[in-house]
Amino acid sequence: MVTFDTKTYSRKLLHLISWSHWFTFFNIFAAIALSSYYLFSETAPTTFLGQVYLVTTWVSHIAFLTFISFVLILFPLIIIWPNTKVIRTSASIIFTLGLLLLLLDGFIYSRLGYHLNASSSAQIFSLIQEIAQKNVIFYTVSGFLAILILAFEFTISNYAWKHLKRLQKTIFARFVIFGLVASFFFSHLTHIWADANLDYDILRQDTVLPLSYPATAQTLLTKYGLFDVDDYIERKTSPLSFSSAIPPYPSLTSGQCETSNAEQSVFIVLTDAQLNNEQLQRFSNRSSGNSYQFNNHVDSALNDEAWFKLFYSLPNIYQDDILKQLTKPLLFQAIEKQSLASSFTLIDKSDANSITDQHNAPWFVSLFDEKSHLNDISSLIFADKLNSKKLGLHIIYFKSAVSNDVESSISNYQFELFVDALLLAQQQKQQKDIIWISSIGNQIEDTQLITKPALLITPHKKSQRQANKNVVTKLTSHMDLQSTLMKNWLGCDTVDKEYGNGSDLITLNKDRVIANTSAAGLMVFNKDKSVFIDRNGNFHSYSSKLNAPITVNKDFPLMIDGVHFIKRFSKQLEQENE
Repeated sequence: MVTFDTKTYSRKLLHLISWSHWFTFFNIFAAIALSSYYLFSETAPTTFLGQVYLVTTWVSHIAFLTFISFVLILFPLIIIWPNTKVIRTSASIIFTLGLLLLLLDGFIYSRLGYHLNASSSAQIFSLIQEIAQKNVIFYTVSGFLAILILAFEFTISNYAWKHLKRLQKTIFARFVIFGLVASFFFSHLTHIWADANLDYDILRQDTVLPLSYPATAQTLLTKYGLFDVDDYIERKTSPLSFSSAIPPYPSLTSGQCETSNAEQSVFIVLTDAQLNNEQLQRFSNRSSGNSYQFNNHVDSALNDEAWFKLFYSLPNIYQDDILKQLTKPLLFQAIEKQSLASSFTLIDKSDANSITDQHNAPWFVSLFDEKSHLNDISSLIFADKLNSKKLGLHIIYFKSAVSNDVESSISNYQFELFVDALLLAQQQKQQKDIIWISSIGNQIEDTQLITKPALLITPHKKSQRQANKNVVTKLTSHMDLQSTLMKNWLGCDTVDKEYGNGSDLITLNKDRVIANTSAAGLMVFNKDKSVFIDRNGNFHSYSSKLNAPITVNKDFPLMIDGVHFIKRFSKQLEQENE
């Protein structure tokens, strides 16, 4: 037997469900209107089919997200607690938060190129804090928008509740729903066709809307200009390269870094063997200067490619084009302007890599005034010899024999012996030098995604940190060395910031993403993991905490951060020329 209370409950529940449908219906239009912001963040499709796909996928995707929010949040709440005041108030607050989240997501996408996500939360919070600091009314405007949207929600809630019977008699909603459903199926079928036929005009729209990312990394790389759009199919297995010409590498102009500020020399001691934290800690303990040990140093290049990153402070994708321009790195331009010396010493028992042969010597050897090739360090380890070098930049590179364990062991021994001799020689100098110690390059691909240690030793007066803060866990890179020397050695505060990807290692205080390219794909590093995206769009990850490969889902936001890092140099110069 059905009681009166049961009938009342059923009637109230059905009334609330019917109201919630219309309330969601109006919110679909509000969400579609607000989400039009996404469309202005991208260039318009060039084909008619691409334009139709853009409109249909936009309205159907946003409508689906709004409806699924009703199904997953509001509908269960109505079933559990069918109280009119509670449901109407809760629904207004829930959809207000949803629309505000949509606006925030659209803003983040326009600035960073990806949507709200956990993996890039540090970059997102950093952006919001930066904008709030520059615009004091940021929080005021945000609060006003929240109040405005909440007022809108209460308005449509009251309207739907008071005019529910009249709304139920209308038929226009059926045509709207039919159009949204048709758009949903059309957009998905069109995308399947585009994916099969590699129609880039459609595929590049995959990242525009929230909770939507492309099926392959190649599509995203093509969108950001790292694959040629006109040759999209043929270049599926080609190395990464810019689809447009890169700007010319800059030259120092009159007035930049001309005043001689260098009071000491710089010694850069490098080896192709992998170092460990214990080795550098011993060097740090023996130094008479102020040391900075970088335990998460990124060195992802193979063999000689690492030298380009070190000298030009740029990812390797620029290497071929920049070297053809025959413009010296900014650091060497500044050294010339200040009439400082530069020398490169190769310690290698083999004669096969002699730098005295101009035809076979590596490209970077020509940057130096003095070049020498030694079989051992016997002539270098005397303090008088080291301390009598001309004021300038001096690089000593230890090359080991990979195929011979005995010779590699001897090379490592000589490397440590030379560093000890250099540190002891510094104790006899009144004006201490700047010393950098690290490995350079990877002899095998397996070590490319692993961060390595590096050590920077500076005179005491250059230090601004306490002793217990000199172990740095932030990500660093060889690309940072030029910026550090330009500022702290040559006194050029702003030049390298504008034309490179490096940061000053001494004042580095925030987490960041570092990326590089190779012939095989794109490598991206953040504080927790490193990711390699090969030419086929496959993701391979390595955990910094576990020191082991891990299996993770495709992290497109991290990849986009990496692409922004790669393109920083070309964007900076493009903006200058506008």
